[in-house]
Amino acid sequence: MTTPMEHHPWRGQHLVVHNGLILQPDGRLLRGGLIIRDGCIQAVGADITADPELPCLDAKGHHVLPGVVDPQVHFRDPGLIHKEDLITASRACLRGGVTSYLEMPNTRPPTIDGASLEAKLERAADVSRVHYGFFLGACGDGANLPVLEQDNQGPLAQACGIKMFMGTGHGVLECSDPTVQEAVFAHGHKLIAVHAEDQQRIRQRRERLLTTEPRPADLHSIIQDPEAALLATCHALRLSEKFQRRLHVLHLSTGVEAELLRREKTALVSTEVTPQHLLLNRSAYGRLGALAQMNPPLRDEEDNQVLWQALVDGVIDCIATDHAPHTLAEKARPYPDCPSGMPGVETSLPLMLTQAQAGRCSVADVSRWMSQRPAELYGLEGKGRLAVGYHGDLTVVDLQTIRPVRNGDMVSKCGWSPFDGWELVGWPVATVVAGVVGYAHGVFHEGCRGAALRFV
Repeated sequence: MTTPMEHHPWRGQHLVVHNGLILQPDGRLLRGGLIIRDGCIQAVGADITADPELPCLDAKGHHVLPGVVDPQVHFRDPGLIHKEDLITASRACLRGGVTSYLEMPNTRPPTIDGASLEAKLERAADVSRVHYGFFLGACGDGANLPVLEQDNQGPLAQACGIKMFMGTGHGVLECSDPTVQEAVFAHGHKLIAVHAEDQQRIRQRRERLLTTEPRPADLHSIIQDPEAALLATCHALRLSEKFQRRLHVLHLSTGVEAELLRREKTALVSTEVTPQHLLLNRSAYGRLGALAQMNPPLRDEEDNQVLWQALVDGVIDCIATDHAPHTLAEKARPYPDCPSGMPGVETSLPLMLTQAQAGRCSVADVSRWMSQRPAELYGLEGKGRLAVGYHGDLTVVDLQTIRPVRNGDMVSKCGWSPFDGWELVGWPVATVVAGVVGYAHGVFHEGCRGAALRFV
């Protein structure tokens, strides 16, 4: 159900959220509310109640958390909008409690220069229901090195970072040449986020292992094995150290990488993990088939356990979804013709809060991993905390009611989830963007708009 802005009761950027359990920056819960004026939090306190002069949102005793910052999504717009677009994706964000996202460059055309970045920013300003930022991609032939070397001038000033596909990139974005990789790291200071898989090893294993029949879906995890990931992560760490360059290793998938980072991670290096790599493993192919196929692939149960421990210990800094939807028809193709990727922005927060309720972590841990740390790592001004002076981005979650994931409920255009049937708690009942209630109790405020993120 949707309502146009002119008929919505929460129009404006002033809002009182009351009768909630407010998660404070120190991890404690405050029973009370907060006041948002002009999109920013003006007050947080136990004595804040409904104000007849301001729009109000009754949290009904539920937890009020900072809006999720998802630092890795693929929203397919432009060029692949049969899978997803910025409208459907940002509405899915609202349903999942995500108020800010950082989107990857593998669209058509790819985001590799000022013109393609500006086009995305203009499109997002028109239609994105939540806040947005975009990566510039490193070209595999080095063609856009002059753009990437401008650092915080030119197009890079508006980008959240540089994305490098060390492996499994397509077209101009396959940046597997070590010479080009080194050239990207050698100049500038902007964060470089790497998809760390060794393309040469993948290519060799693909040529050898695809010659036989049958080709089961889990062959993907065998071809793109842990060694391919480890080789690339080791190389990225060497480049970061050599050039003293800020490095973010995307979607860590293996226990061996986690242990490598436990030993060798420096202050220049950060990393993330997806709920998929924490909660799913190769056994999921039996239930999901190619719906379980993603890059880097799902690993073994032991990898789940090692990644969890690394997250709890702080070796892994944050959680991202790697939201990468494809249609069911595309996923039905036989391997290796089926594409890799799965949706995630609608389910990531309830998945993690369900783990908190099961005792694997705390609600404060989840918020730190999904809101505070991504904002800190990317220098997102005013994001990631519920405190005076921060932006009025938040989500109200129900930690009492258990509801299943249902493919038919998905807002994402692809219409499915690998977690279909899972029983979860922590579903958002309301999501607020800069003081505007963009989603509440199944109703979307279609006039809600995010803004371009600022990187400081």
